[in-house]
Amino acid sequence: MSKSARRYSILDVFTDEALAGNPLAVVLDSEGLSDEQMLKIAKEFNLSETVFVCAPSNPAHNASLRIFTPQLELPFAGHPTVGTAVLLGLEKCAEVKKEMDCMVVLEEKIGLVRCAVKIDPDGCGEAVFELPKEAEPVAMALGSKDEIAAALGLHIEDIGFENHVPTVYSAGVPFAMVPLKNLDAVQRAKPVIPSWNTAFGSHAHNDAFVYSRETVKHTSNFHTRMFAPGMGIVEDPATGSAVAAFSGVIRKFDRPMKGSNAYIIEQGFEMERPSIIHLELDVEGEAIKAARIGGKAVRVASGALYI
Repeated sequence: MSKSARRYSILDVFTDEALAGNPLAVVLDSEGLSDEQMLKIAKEFNLSETVFVCAPSNPAHNASLRIFTPQLELPFAGHPTVGTAVLLGLEKCAEVKKEMDCMVVLEEKIGLVRCAVKIDPDGCGEAVFELPKEAEPVAMALGSKDEIAAALGLHIEDIGFENHVPTVYSAGVPFAMVPLKNLDAVQRAKPVIPSWNTAFGSHAHNDAFVYSRETVKHTSNFHTRMFAPGMGIVEDPATGSAVAAFSGVIRKFDRPMKGSNAYIIEQGFEMERPSIIHLELDVEGEAIKAARIGGKAVRVASGALYI
């Protein structure tokens, strides 16, 4: 295929301020790109994820998405879903002069994802989507508390709070969920690579999502960080797929009340990329009947790839 100009945009996601949140690259004209080219382009952008927008298999849907880290393809991810939904909403309503609502339906490898989008004429927007897959525990071996502490540069006393203990959950992508006793412990955490595989395994998804109930902002419910050296991401500023999996942790340990429960998750503060992720759980009995992830996004750059 001859070289052509493929439009792309950069958005900051889970924030309404440029140069905060989690940056995302979205290539809008991806038809004809091979898997190898997509991975090389993701490495070129060198962000935690790059999205490639393709024609949907069903014309009633808005787009089919391919999501790549610099190392591998993902079946689902939260900040690419939010950011791409906002961008497609902005493209769809390019001439809008006031705030507008629209629906964006995305085909991802995990399945169909429906997003309710609200856009502003100044290039900002907000998207909320229902999780396409319920969070479930994963039978993935974790190291001992000593080994987990060593892999995070912490003391064994830092691991756990209340009834929370380390677990592994997935809502499409698995994460080791590591509760830490307070905000200070979360802020001190750092990946110790020689000890990492012993604690979290030697596979590609040996990601650790650490969290505490103590937060920076008084409006937040949890303070979090996510380390994913196996995916080529030392630390991620905001991880919607981890928060999706975290809904299972909340169900297991916190036993939310019947009805709708809303949580605010803060992440990225240690990276000076503050991010706010909204999580809603609809509970019936002891089961989560529905879960939603939401957040804001702002477009910060646009251009063309000549590939």
